[in-house]
Amino acid sequence: MSDPQADSGQQKFRSGAQRVAGGDYFVHSSSFVDEGASIGAGTKIWHFCHILTGTVIGANCSFGQNCVVGPRVTIGSNVKVQNNISIYEGAEIEDDVFLGPSCVLTNVTNPRSQVVRRTLYEKTLLRRGCTIGANATIVCGITIGRYAFIGAGAVVHSDVPDYALMLGVPARQKGWMSRHGHVLKNPDSNGVMVCPESKLRYQLSAIDGQPTVKCLDLDEEQPLPEKLSVGNQYYDEFKKV
Repeated sequence: MSDPQADSGQQKFRSGAQRVAGGDYFVHSSSFVDEGASIGAGTKIWHFCHILTGTVIGANCSFGQNCVVGPRVTIGSNVKVQNNISIYEGAEIEDDVFLGPSCVLTNVTNPRSQVVRRTLYEKTLLRRGCTIGANATIVCGITIGRYAFIGAGAVVHSDVPDYALMLGVPARQKGWMSRHGHVLKNPDSNGVMVCPESKLRYQLSAIDGQPTVKCLDLDEEQPLPEKLSVGNQYYDEFKKV
């Protein structure tokens, strides 16, 4: 993994010392943002965090306490990063991603203390809307597909398709998840499944021989409509349906 302290340089700024044109963001007084980092409007960085040089963070993100990000990491907008997470060089995170507490992203497959590989960091791409559960490990060099759901404690070592539900050690696909985080069940004769919360329809088909899920009612790159962006029922209530 990268050594964030070795790459961070000497100049650090507290409490949102760097501002963005036309907007603002918040950095807790216990956290540091290095010179050369860029943070979007509305983003909040809470206690004991360090944002390293060359890192680009989009708008309306949230970083819980004790997070290290960078150097030279790109993070989209509306990304939720929970407590105790390090996002090292090599990671790229698209919009609307959720990173659960203490999940791990690596950047060298075969680390050795005696072998320096600082020019060999491997790219890990977390695509739009995916969820990484608490204490899950994402082995570097892979892509987690759009709206995929990685369960708590899973260890993922290969590419994950869009909407896939991955559980266990090593992680295995156990089904498909909707944008709202519900298991998609009971496909009809056309492979169509309905999310119990949003009522959005998803279709299971095969592309180049590989099972694939796509939302029929909303393009994967579109944001959720406002009326669907706030939950109003507990998860257990949907289990009873």
